[in-house]
Formats: sequence, structure tokens, C-alpha cells
Amino acid sequence: MGVQHFIGFLGAGKMASALAGGFLRAGLASAGSIVASDPFVSSRESFATTTGGRVTASNIEVVEACRVLFIAVKPNQVAELLREVGPLLRPEHLLISIAAGVTLAKMDALLEKPTRVVRVMPNTPALVGASASAFALNASATQEDAQLVQELLAAVGIASQVPEYLLDAVTGLSGSGPAYAYLIIEALSDGGVAAGLPRDTSTRLAAQTLLGAAKMVLETNQHPGALKDAVTSPGGTTIEGLHELEKGGLRGVLMNAVRAAAEKSKKLGQS
Repeated sequence: MGVQHFIGFLGAGKMASALAGGFLRAGLASAGSIVASDPFVSSRESFATTTGGRVTASNIEVVEACRVLFIAVKPNQVAELLREVGPLLRPEHLLISIAAGVTLAKMDALLEKPTRVVRVMPNTPALVGASASAFALNASATQEDAQLVQELLAAVGIASQVPEYLLDAVTGLSGSGPAYAYLIIEALSDGGVAAGLPRDTSTRLAAQTLLGAAKMVLETNQHPGALKDAVTSPGGTTIEGLHELEKGGLRGVLMNAVRAAAEKSKKLGQS
């Protein structure tokens, strides 16, 4: 970002703390340049303890102190928040919303004046610096805004700019995807226990196996199918296991899960 910006969080929950912590680790902000507001004392105390940033109960105080503002409240609280802070926004303000399902059009309508807004779909592994995020810009946002958001989100994982209509697909894949991965880890762990492993050992091996496989995909840039084939010896153990997965329809089930979640996201956004 060149120079550090004062970054404000309207809402001081876990995702806000995760993002702020990532910015601090990446040197994109200092503790003194981060401010968060929240009506709950416990959330403010947790944010301050985690990040060292300043906290307040006043949204207005955050808006007046910062030009980059993260909307980090629950989706059903966005309308009330924007009605409160909208009149205070100036041309130099950039709003970055992580509220799921709240469209750019809805935020534009609530703001009632041209405002630079970026909508982000992060996921919960941001809490450990491994988020997979995507974002979309409204008509007022600039490519400089996109570069800033890209840099900020890269501090807690990876990020891609997409047209807004694709954010429902992103929700179905990476937004909901951690839950699919946890289910797979749990199932692999169960299989290990069934084969005789202690539960704690089985779970650690299952989780590390998925982590290692994901790193191989990201760092080698090879197609997952090619990496799968490299593990699969003729007549060996892996092809035997893969045969069982194919008989169970694993590919189709996972594809259907992503599509179902994406459709649900679309319906929620229309409601």
C-alpha cells in the first residue's frame, strides 16, 4: 500500500480480529492505525487484546478516524449501520463489506450517494491466515481500490477479483467449503480409527494430509488429476481406495454440494 492507512472496523467480531491481525503481521498497518467499534464490551475487549488496536462503542468515531472502513457486522445489521454512518461518508472513504448476501446494489441504495464500495466473500480460515477470498467492486470503486483490497486480503490468504454475480458461486465453494473439508477430515479420521489408529493420531494425520495435498496443488500448479495419478500405483492401495470413492459418487456429491450452497446464497441475496 506504500503508506499505512488508518483502517476501521464497524463490528469487532472474530473475522474483524482475524483481518486486523493479518494486516499487522504483513506490516500493512500498525496497532495504532487500527480502530474498531462494537456495541458489545466483550467483543471490544477481545479485539483490543488480539490486535492492540483502539476500540470504541461509537461507529461515528471510527468513520471520522479512518478512510478504509470494513463493514463487519451481521448481514441483518447492515441497513441500520449504513443509515447511521452514510451521511458522514466523504469521497475519500472506501467501504469494504464482508457481510454475506448483502449486494452492492442494496448498499448503494442505502447509502443514497455515490460511495466506493467493495464486497468481499472471505472464509473462516482467515482466522489462521489461510483464507480463500473473492471480491467485487461497485461502479464508484476504482482499480486502485481493487489493488488495495487485493493487498489487504492477501495478508490473510489468497484473493481473487470477480464480477459480483460470481460471488454466489464463491460462497458455495470457498465460503462453505471449509465445512466440506472438515467433514472429509472427520470421515478420514473415522476410517483410520476403524483401521486401528488412535483417534488423536488419526485426526492429525487426516488433517495434515489434506493440508499437504492442498499445498501441492497451490505450489506446483499441476492439475489435481495429475497429482492424483502420481500417487496411484498400478494394482496398489491407492487405486483400491479411489475405486471405492468412485463407487460412492464422491465427485458428484461434492459438486452437488457446491451448486446447492451457491443456489442458496443466490436466494438469500434476493430476499
